[in-house]
This record gives sequence, structure tokens and C-alpha cells, in this order.
Amino acid sequence: MSTPGALTGRVAVVTGASSGIGEATARRLCADGASVALVARRTDRVEAVAAELGADGGTARAYTADVTDADGTAAVLERVVADLGGIDVLVNNAGTAIHGDAASADLADWRLMVDVNVMGVLQTTHAAISHLVAAAAGEHGVADVVTVSSASGRRVPNSRNNVYAATKHAVGAFSEALRRELGPQHVRVGLVEPGFVATELTADLEFGELDALAADDVADAVAWMVTRPRRTAVNGILVRPIEQDS
Repeated sequence: MSTPGALTGRVAVVTGASSGIGEATARRLCADGASVALVARRTDRVEAVAAELGADGGTARAYTADVTDADGTAAVLERVVADLGGIDVLVNNAGTAIHGDAASADLADWRLMVDVNVMGVLQTTHAAISHLVAAAAGEHGVADVVTVSSASGRRVPNSRNNVYAATKHAVGAFSEALRRELGPQHVRVGLVEPGFVATELTADLEFGELDALAADDVADAVAWMVTRPRRTAVNGILVRPIEQDS
């Protein structure tokens, strides 16, 4: 567990922050003292969450962006730096999942998953790198990129998980390469890989008797990762319901 106040003086950006894991992560990092930039497509929802965090005494600002829009996302991150003073933590959480057989798939669904789950991560990270390097050279001596991936990025659980799993394998490879590139500059790069989580994204899935994770469980993993001592890089956390067998 991280400690309240452990992120005081740091700025965290969380994408997909209007609900689910992103919202839970924004709430957790704010509780730990970070100034949090909540980024999402749904303006009304993300503004409501930011307002609630502010009313509770935290520092939180809402920004509307679609991570598939590279220029728009980069512009939002520049606004975050102007508003809050930098970027110490980037949490790439925005994602989508569409499962089905390959033979009957709509190619538009495949393109959407690649655009959000892969290009969204690449574009957002690219826009943040210079700011993260600058933060790591500053007072705290460290910065973090955390991508919320999936257990499907380690092992394909079934045939209907095809392109979704492929996107999660892709961000795993990217994160490992980025870790090697940015580690010498004290920018830590890691993945949080959840199993089944009960969120809006999984509302149409059947968990059976399985006690699925809550979004807060994943937020705990993100917070623990980014509050380690600067000498320590936790590059991956796999977290699944205790009874999940895939």
C-alpha cells in the first residue's frame, strides 16, 4: 500500500479517467497527494469526478481528449504542464475491448482496438516523454509511465480474445523497450496487468461464480508502483481474482 501524502508535489495524468479503473486511479493518486489531471472523452463525467475530488480537498483538473487524436492529446498535455507545472506520472489507462471470432469480425472493431489500445498509448506517451524526463531531473529524482494492460497481454485466454490480446502484447513490448531507453534518466516504465475486473467495459461479460476484481484493486497496484523509492522500479504487476484460471 502507498502512503497518504506520498505523491505530494507531483503531477499525475490519468487517461480514461471518467469511469472504472481510470476514475479509481485518479481518486487514489489524488488521495496520495498528487495533483491529478483527469483526461477522458466524456466531458461531463470527467468534470464531475474532478469537481468531487476538488470538493474533498484534492487538486484535480478535467481535460477532454480522445487518445486516438495525437495532436489533440499532445495539446492537452501541454495545457496540463502549463496549469499544474509538469508531469511526474503518466497512467495510460484508456482502452477498449471487443471480443469475437475472427472469421465474422468487423474490421472496424479491430481498427478501433488498435487505435485506442496501441496508438493511444504510443501517442500519449510520446507527448509526455520530454516532460517526464524533465520531472525526473528535478526535485523528486524520478518519474513514472504506467500502462494499464491486461493479463491477456501475457497469455491469450481464448480464441475470441484475438485482437484485444494482440494489442496488450504490443504495449507490453513497447513498455519493455521504453524501460530500457528511459531507465538511465530515472523514468520508470511499468505495466499493471489485471485479470477480470468488474467495470463498464466488462459489463457484457459473464464471470459466473468468479469474484471479479474491483477497479480499486487495480488502482492500488498503480499507486504502489509509483510510490516506490526512486532506486526501485517495479516493471510489472499481474493481479487477478484469486479463482481466475486463465
